[in-house]
Amino acid sequence: MLTKFIPFLFVILWSSGFIGAQYGLQFAEPATFLFIRMSINIILFISLLYCLKSILPKGKNALHSLISGFLIHGLYLGGTYQAIALGMPSGLCALIVGIQPILTAIILVSFQKQRLLLIQWIGLSIGFIGISLVVQGNMNWLNTDHKYIAYGFASIALFGITLGTLYQKRYCKDNNLIGCTIWQYIAALLVFLPIALFKENMAVTWNSQFVFGVMWLVLIVSVAAVLLLLYMIKQGSSSSVASIFYLVPPMTALQAWVVFNEQFSIQEAIGFTLAAMAVYLVSKKYTPNLSKVTIK
Repeated sequence: MLTKFIPFLFVILWSSGFIGAQYGLQFAEPATFLFIRMSINIILFISLLYCLKSILPKGKNALHSLISGFLIHGLYLGGTYQAIALGMPSGLCALIVGIQPILTAIILVSFQKQRLLLIQWIGLSIGFIGISLVVQGNMNWLNTDHKYIAYGFASIALFGITLGTLYQKRYCKDNNLIGCTIWQYIAALLVFLPIALFKENMAVTWNSQFVFGVMWLVLIVSVAAVLLLLYMIKQGSSSSVASIFYLVPPMTALQAWVVFNEQFSIQEAIGFTLAAMAVYLVSKKYTPNLSKVTIK
């Protein structure tokens, strides 16, 4: 009976990653914060590798894992954290990167001999309306001085997660999930370290709040949420997970309202609802293979 609620618990935990980012970025710059997070992730997943007796990909498979890690963790997480650091509300950031299934469908239609169904075209139209309502709304930005740059970084994150997921499904489908993720985190660490060294001062306000934010992202998002994902895959619930990913942006907006008092109007609430409907409609025929989904 309780297993029916696992997909929804997964979405709640997964959505909290955006909240954890905004929370921790109060005490460290984006690349520095991500360098610390990736370092801890690598240590934990190496431990998981040995505990689960998994296999670390080698040679060409390792290279493919590194490339997918650069796209997914380097561009996606890097773009997301930088956008939030520049003042973008976490709910809005989640909405922008949350249209990944829509962008994926467009790419597949553009480069493969596939066609969208009428219901999916309707979903695309609804999605653009929903996003427009949110973007034109009055969500409380922490800083509007670099608003368009923040949109640029959020767009980089969107393309990173979209292209990275497609790349992984194409070239990393036979890699061990835990081992592949270790290489991905290493690739991300190699991206964030030089940025932290040469573009940031690597200053961290080490206090209980920062430690809580980092450990939340590592233990709750990178470990607990992923273990729930693996459990659902094992139980044959991949389709259930895919069908509720559309809940991530509105769930993030709700969590941001509770934690940071991020306000959103009725117009923006309608926009989030329409965007969620759009992702659901478009992704119905483009359900990702979650057995090879990457770890956030």
